[in-house]
Amino acid sequence: MTRRRSSARFFDPTGARFGIPTWPWRMAPPHLRTLRQLAAEGLRPGGQEIAGQVLWNSRRYRKGVRAAYLYDVRLALPKRVPTDKQRAALGRALAARRVCPTCGRDAGYVLPRHLDECLDCADAIGAEVSAA
Repeated sequence: MTRRRSSARFFDPTGARFGIPTWPWRMAPPHLRTLRQLAAEGLRPGGQEIAGQVLWNSRRYRKGVRAAYLYDVRLALPKRVPTDKQRAALGRALAARRVCPTCGRDAGYVLPRHLDECLDCADAIGAEVSAA
């Protein structure tokens, strides 16, 4: 498989050029993982320092270069599991974001912050204003 020449400029495993070890897309050592890869394996960095980064060209963003930080999977710790009380508190907090303060009913969706009420109540107020 041939690589584009542009990916060679990101190859810096010693960190001399970029300050931390750097690899092009899909060329990092197998023991290094991104946060998403760690999460998919049920792990978290656990306070370790960034072990390196992956850089790649992107047409989607202005600066043209994107980065993903890498962590050593050998130093990673298992994800923390929330307690039953923490899960219940989170459930109550998420439910409170769905209750309209104007009509008091559960809208079935998180209320838009710019309206601070359900869409039915916002439409009703908009109709009253336009009728006046």
